[in-house]
Amino acid sequence: MRHFRLSFAVTFVLLALAAWWGYQHGGSGAMLSALWIAAVLGVLEVSLSFDNAVVNASVLRHWDHFWRTLFLTVGILVAVFGMRLLFPLVIVSVATGMGMLDVWHMALDTPAEYSRHLTEHHAEVASFGGAFLLLVFLNFLFDEEKELHWLGWIEEKVGHYGSEGLAVLLALGAAFAATALVPEARKLAVLASGVLGVAVYVGVDWLSGLLEEEEADPTIGKMISRGSIGGFLYLEVLDASFSFDGVIGAFAITNDVVIIMLGLAIGAMFVRSLTVFLVEKGTLQEFVYLEHGAHYAIGILALIMFASVHYEIPEWFTGLSGVAFILVSLWSSHRYKLGQEAEA
Repeated sequence: MRHFRLSFAVTFVLLALAAWWGYQHGGSGAMLSALWIAAVLGVLEVSLSFDNAVVNASVLRHWDHFWRTLFLTVGILVAVFGMRLLFPLVIVSVATGMGMLDVWHMALDTPAEYSRHLTEHHAEVASFGGAFLLLVFLNFLFDEEKELHWLGWIEEKVGHYGSEGLAVLLALGAAFAATALVPEARKLAVLASGVLGVAVYVGVDWLSGLLEEEEADPTIGKMISRGSIGGFLYLEVLDASFSFDGVIGAFAITNDVVIIMLGLAIGAMFVRSLTVFLVEKGTLQEFVYLEHGAHYAIGILALIMFASVHYEIPEWFTGLSGVAFILVSLWSSHRYKLGQEAEA
């Protein structure tokens, strides 16, 4: 329970802010509504990002205390204010040519117009996120060094013949295929966003590898191998790819950008705490296929994001598809554990 103390404390503060914001804009009725919506958005964020937490844990388990703490402090500030507030404002600012301050006033004074501008560019954001997440999944699938294969010999063969180059080729192909789902005037923007998603993944991967090379000083080399700026950036971009789809979905519940930020911040905080809990409890070692299930959930999410450039896919379907893979992987892990105990 100690892993979630900070999350509960932050939740209390954020719900108090939501209540105050609602009361200031409509009295007691608006206050209760703001509290309810913020709580719902927090639960929605956690349900959509559980697989994100598992993948984060698979990276963080190799990091030392310093980098884990940085991820929970600076990382949460970037996740909440950067990805869930500032990034959507930047998108609307670039799309409309308005200044950031004007866009902020639009979000507060005419939230319906702000929401319209934001959702109009969902296709480009979905292409970026889809390409990045697809590479996360494919590079896990093509990892020949994996000792356990959830799908048996099929996954083993795919891992043997796959490569990072093939993963990049498939991600670029998926981005190009997504352009067939959008009008002619938006094809280039959607393709460019997908290419940018691939470029960001490759760039972060390169930077992480560069920083993790052994240094002349073994102490520095050891410190870097347990965490790096490259790895930190990787987790932040991964979170961004997950979170922006949640921001778009949140506007189906409310147009109040402040309540959206507070509600999603609650969820983001619990996802961070859940990540650390999974690491410190050794959950990935106990449930050996949980990491597999999370990556397959990410693969499905990537395909859903590409499809969403044209089709309207409900949030409940996206959330349930990820949860389904997590539950099946837990069941498979339990069976594997029983089998190992029987052999012993």
